Amino acid sequence: MSAPTFTADAFRHLARSSPWRWQSVRFELHRKFPSSAYGGSGNSWVPLAVAGAEVKTTPGIDERTRGLLEDKDPTLSINCWVRRPGALRVETLEGKLLASTTKINESRDSLFISGNRKPWLLQPSLVNPVKDSQGFVVRRPEARYGEPAYGSGRAAAALDPVELTGERPVPLEAPFANVAEIADIAVVTHHGRDAVEAVLTPNSSYRPLFADAPLLFPGRTAVRIDLETGICVASQSLDGDSAGAGHWMVLLGIDEYMLDDLFEEVSMGLTDVRAHIPWELGPDQ
Repeated sequence: MSAPTFTADAFRHLARSSPWRWQSVRFELHRKFPSSAYGGSGNSWVPLAVAGAEVKTTPGIDERTRGLLEDKDPTLSINCWVRRPGALRVETLEGKLLASTTKINESRDSLFISGNRKPWLLQPSLVNPVKDSQGFVVRRPEARYGEPAYGSGRAAAALDPVELTGERPVPLEAPFANVAEIADIAVVTHHGRDAVEAVLTPNSSYRPLFADAPLLFPGRTAVRIDLETGICVASQSLDGDSAGAGHWMVLLGIDEYMLDDLFEEVSMGLTDVRAHIPWELGPDQ
């Protein structure tokens, strides 16, 4: 797909498409702080406006300062495993377990007597959205949306970035009803994967999924969405006091097979038959 054909509407359709484009994902998530937080004078990456350009990054934070920040907050960078629906594992980059969804196999009987219809909604993968000619979602049907969240919820918002566009097109007679205005669209390469980049400016109708972890900041925000998965792999504020803040994600595996053991507190795996199993006999045997 070339940049001239990737319109603002196509960008919005891609941002709505995540629930139908993957079932499991493994990734690194790196939080980004405003430039003022570490004495920086500029952004850590600059949006590109040339189709097919290779991603080039400039270090916005030196390693010594990064180390100080990580000592203060070890969740600055984390490894995550997500398997839909609702399974999440979070580790530090050194492999220390921070969180896991330990109740993925428990009964959900209580949900179905809760007095509302939400528990009866189907998973998005089981319903059909309206798609455009390129296979991106124009209008999302009613379904049980939502990714498992950890910390501020930034990873959950990035995994399904529908907050960038809303679940459906807005009427033509409603000016500025889109949650954000989109400019400077470019097709780029993000860690070896095709992605679409744009600069978004939120309107008054923008509502982040998590108030403490908006994908869009006041003023302009540069974002990148992975073309295959619809995941928002990067966001960065370009204006004001928040300039430089956002996140950076590296997708390491898509639709890999993930055992329940990844998400359970205690492994319930089978015995490793390669290991010797002693058979203790009594004195009379």
